[in-house]
Amino acid sequence: MATDLTVIGAGTAGCALAAALRLRGWSGSITLLEIGRGPGGRTATRRSRCDPSFALNHGAPLFNISAFPEPRLLKPLRQGGWIAPFNGALASLDGEGRIGAAQPDPLSSGALWQGAPQMDGLCRGLLALAQQHGPTNLQSGTLVRALEPRSDGQGWKLHGSEGQPLLECSWLVLSGTLLAHPRCQTVFGWPDVPLQQAATQLRAPQLCAAATALSQIESTASSNLLLSLSEASAAAWRLQPWRLLQFTPEAQERWGIRRVSLQAMPAGRWGVVVESSAAFAARHLQVYGSRSSAAQVLGAAPQPQAEAQVIEALDRALQDALNLSTAGSERQLMRWGAAFPKPPGLAAELTLCPDSRIGFCGDAIAGLGFGRVEGAMRSAEALAKRLVPLLDAAA
Repeated sequence: MATDLTVIGAGTAGCALAAALRLRGWSGSITLLEIGRGPGGRTATRRSRCDPSFALNHGAPLFNISAFPEPRLLKPLRQGGWIAPFNGALASLDGEGRIGAAQPDPLSSGALWQGAPQMDGLCRGLLALAQQHGPTNLQSGTLVRALEPRSDGQGWKLHGSEGQPLLECSWLVLSGTLLAHPRCQTVFGWPDVPLQQAATQLRAPQLCAAATALSQIESTASSNLLLSLSEASAAAWRLQPWRLLQFTPEAQERWGIRRVSLQAMPAGRWGVVVESSAAFAARHLQVYGSRSSAAQVLGAAPQPQAEAQVIEALDRALQDALNLSTAGSERQLMRWGAAFPKPPGLAAELTLCPDSRIGFCGDAIAGLGFGRVEGAMRSAEALAKRLVPLLDAAA
């Protein structure tokens, strides 16, 4: 299979890139390869094939736009009904367990938005925009193991977990850092980092510089506890005066929780997502949720006892902090290995390497919105602007 452009990762940045290219008039073929079960990345919505009423935003419960002009993609997303203003109340919890006004927070300043009807509406809407104007294909559940430069220098060959060929492309974009960062060796047990291996083979100075910079980006993890409450067991939760509760630094130190989101689900059910503090996640980096991509796609060894201990620790901390019962809830664990990149990120001049036919976008790109959904969207739009003339020339 051959395609004009392959994007690895169908989170906000990857989907936004596809949509931004279409808005600029490019109609070549795009294939997005996503390791998860659908689009979204950290803006995905956890669903269940066996339970149609289960829908939980298990990563970002909202996204914010902190500056103007806003990303160009927001207008068509609003017009299509793919996003809506986030109207839930925000509050904070201090180290004594007292609820107060929301605190200044880079993740919840400015204009607040959410996907509609669930958070994954953001990426589904971006893909719909792309598909309206050109062939755009999403392959979910696909792990890319190796990046091989084509012998003619005109693109890339991608290989899967067993070395099998996946596809060839004229241009390649990485919308995340996993294949460029040494943590892939820890997670997958690989002997090499795919992007560094490819850069060494090509000996292209700009790509080597980009690969080195991406490999050095540090990030913090998050262990998220997902609770599903029946209509009866959610009665006390529905009465809470907040939908997003921030934990102050003192509260994070005491309970190991960074924030909690409360979400209405179909059929009168409610969901609670407990995001751990960075310190808590660091202590449990090797514990993946049994339903995570690491377990289901990557073949990470199950650790039922360790997983149960992390779930129990977060559950106890939640009940102690809020004095609310979680009895009767269904519980899951979701571990985000690189939830929040640390600055400075990848410099803008390294996001496109024309000689190697590869580009980069995502929230780890330096600039406005760094580390957030806004940064992922803005980096994708910026890359699309630079990429279109090169794609047209190649065609």
